[in-house]
Amino acid sequence: MKICVESSLQALGLGAGVCWAQYNPNTLSGRTSIVHLFEWRWADIALECECYLGPNGFGGVQISPPNENVIITDPWQPWWERYQPVSYKLCTRSGNETEFRDMVTRCNNVGVHIYVDAVINHMCGANAGAGDHATCGSYFNAKTKDFPAVPYSGWDFNDGKCKSRSGDIENYHDIYQVRDCRLVSLLDLALEKDYVRSKVAEYMNYLIDIGVAGFRIDAAKHMWPGDVKAILDKLKDLNTKWFSAGTKPFIYQEVIDLGREPIKGSDYFGNGRVTEFKYGAKLGTVIRKWNGEKMAYLKNWGEGWGFVPSDRALVFVDNHDNQRGHGAGGASILTFWDPRPYKMAVGFMLAHPYGFTRVMSSFRWPRYFVDGRDVNDWMGPPSYSDGSTKPVTINEDTTCGNDWVCEHRWRQIKNMVIFRNVVDGQPFSNWWDNGSNQVAFGRGNKGFIVFNNDDWSLNVALQTGLPAGTYCDIISGQKKGDYCTAVEVHVAADGVANFLISNENEDPFIAIHVDAKL
Repeated sequence: MKICVESSLQALGLGAGVCWAQYNPNTLSGRTSIVHLFEWRWADIALECECYLGPNGFGGVQISPPNENVIITDPWQPWWERYQPVSYKLCTRSGNETEFRDMVTRCNNVGVHIYVDAVINHMCGANAGAGDHATCGSYFNAKTKDFPAVPYSGWDFNDGKCKSRSGDIENYHDIYQVRDCRLVSLLDLALEKDYVRSKVAEYMNYLIDIGVAGFRIDAAKHMWPGDVKAILDKLKDLNTKWFSAGTKPFIYQEVIDLGREPIKGSDYFGNGRVTEFKYGAKLGTVIRKWNGEKMAYLKNWGEGWGFVPSDRALVFVDNHDNQRGHGAGGASILTFWDPRPYKMAVGFMLAHPYGFTRVMSSFRWPRYFVDGRDVNDWMGPPSYSDGSTKPVTINEDTTCGNDWVCEHRWRQIKNMVIFRNVVDGQPFSNWWDNGSNQVAFGRGNKGFIVFNNDDWSLNVALQTGLPAGTYCDIISGQKKGDYCTAVEVHVAADGVANFLISNENEDPFIAIHVDAKL
């Protein structure tokens, strides 16, 4: 039995109720980011909440879908089988219902909330066969659209409404196909039926009663906004054991809108936030310096780049889809496979006030490119030969083993999650750039960050807006007691500091904040 000893857990105060309902992330006050622990087991998430996420100021965890899914053996148990529901029972390769409840309780008790990836647009693929090859052993028949464990029958699917030849989505410029036909052959639920809406809401309310704080709505673009709203209108307020009375679940909807199709993220603002996929695609292009892009152009980052309003955006550098070339964003997406520019991108995201931020935490898989495509992009999490998921092991140096990447534990990323908490509510200020790829900006009088993404060194005196004193750079090291483990920055009485960043540095950026002051 692995346990971790907490040095001190501050008393967990409940945040005041707010009127903007499902747009509020429901993180504890002073916690401003969540992390996606993709394909982690519930037992490992519970430990991570207690040992690492709580003490380091993470607000919550997005988990993989917790409901029963089909077991696919060709290819061998891919990550995407989790997106093929068979029922709403809580057993998956991440754990059973007992383990799920234990995780939610233990994470909530240390101020780290749980956000469920809700797969409600569809059931399993049309070719999934019939039998009990599902993670709780429930019988189903995909051909006859029979899912007795819910129960759903052929009457509960959209086949009659779909106007494409194959029954699948063939044309993304036809909003009726996108919403009424099958997404890659996945059996499309008839969400205009009150019975179907009620079964979905029953599942989500069961999770709310257990103590979850909100939902990522998978494939929201493939559902009519009004159908999503009808389901959300049936949801309960959050469990008052951990949330103040009247708190609505946080809702963020997966809507891939790169500006080239008729369906827009804004169609879904009435229901909650949306995933802003342009964010990672554009930021990757800038950091990679593709298409003549420069970091100097980031001065008006956010809405000025055509993104959705900040209070409607859930933002991320990469996600579980596009780090594999699925979903949206294409080749510009930065991931853990390119650690140096990736850390700069995540650092920029966490320092900038736009949007509500989600950090990715991945697993490694053996990439194998054929004609520019990774033929192993289907591979599921690190697992044993019987298909069970390997535990996340923690190394002496706090990194993870068993092929779990744990980007959220990288010093630079963890320290920037803390930076965002420290500067929360402070204005974007004191922008500086060299007209190229050296930029800096502050967050009021609480924090300041400087990037050198040029091919030459940076040596410049800048107005930080910070109180005078000696600060520890939280990228090359951090504050430890009354000294810095790496670079020190001296801010003069007038707020000016000199920054020296070689383009050869392991991480060519520096960040300081008032809690890292000696």
